[in-house]
Amino acid sequence: MHRLDALRTNIQRVYLGNQAAIEKLLICLLARGHVLIEDVPGVGKTILATALARSLDCSMARLQLTPDLLPSDVLGVTVWDQQRGEFVFKPGPIFHNVVLADEINRTTPRTQSALLEAMNEAQVSIDGVTRKLIQPFMVIATQNPFEFEGTYPLPESQLDRFLLRIHIGYPTPQQERDVLRAQQLRHPLEGLEAVVSKEDVLTLQRAAREVKVDEAILDYIVTIAQRSRESAELAVGVSPRGSLCLRRCAQALALVRGRDYVIPDDIKELARPVLAHRVVIQHEPGAGRQRAEEIIGGLLEAIPVPL
Repeated sequence: MHRLDALRTNIQRVYLGNQAAIEKLLICLLARGHVLIEDVPGVGKTILATALARSLDCSMARLQLTPDLLPSDVLGVTVWDQQRGEFVFKPGPIFHNVVLADEINRTTPRTQSALLEAMNEAQVSIDGVTRKLIQPFMVIATQNPFEFEGTYPLPESQLDRFLLRIHIGYPTPQQERDVLRAQQLRHPLEGLEAVVSKEDVLTLQRAAREVKVDEAILDYIVTIAQRSRESAELAVGVSPRGSLCLRRCAQALALVRGRDYVIPDDIKELARPVLAHRVVIQHEPGAGRQRAEEIIGGLLEAIPVPL
């Protein structure tokens, strides 16, 4: 657990905003998933993602996604090497442990699909050759949910590739004062060093898979999914993949908080960020995150919590 504490403390050195967002990023890392950070510009999305990446002794790549970005700019390309007399594969930024994809809704659906396929399969196929991605592998994507001109919103089937969708929110007045002081002379990210090795990350991911989940907790997850499919407010409910993701995140949350077993409160706390982007609201396609979270919250209130 000291490795998780060291990781959290290191991120807190440079990211002074919403501390719950740090915990959710750690959950996503341990659960071997990808996270979408959705919020207005300037609240620290990129700093938070970069702080996590630099705190790990892993390779990192940052993609500024734009409309002219091609799939090959993400995945890589095969080129002819005149000296060697053969085609050589030049790997793209997807072949790093942590990939920060800024403003994912600003690139075209074709490039989005290439990135999201790599996230889902942990491999890419280029020129008929399948290439495995290195492990651990995590994509941290950001997007601004309030600016739609020149953007390509992710459809529900692609949003489903993200384990968590989270938002940061504005800092408190005290947190904002701390940010102003911390960045007066230099940016805190400049001196941030890795505190957790690649092997540590893989060990923690294995430990998260071994966290105990009681049968009553599994029944609770299944009931939430079933009620969502029966809800008159939802056109599309939670899929079995959503149920699996909720269990994995609950196991990771338990580990982050020093337990080797999941409790019902873990499920209740994570249901909204794990499930809200996996449902489609009746008669409101593309409805906002807040409305979807309200519906998931209503389902939780109506379902008895296991003892």
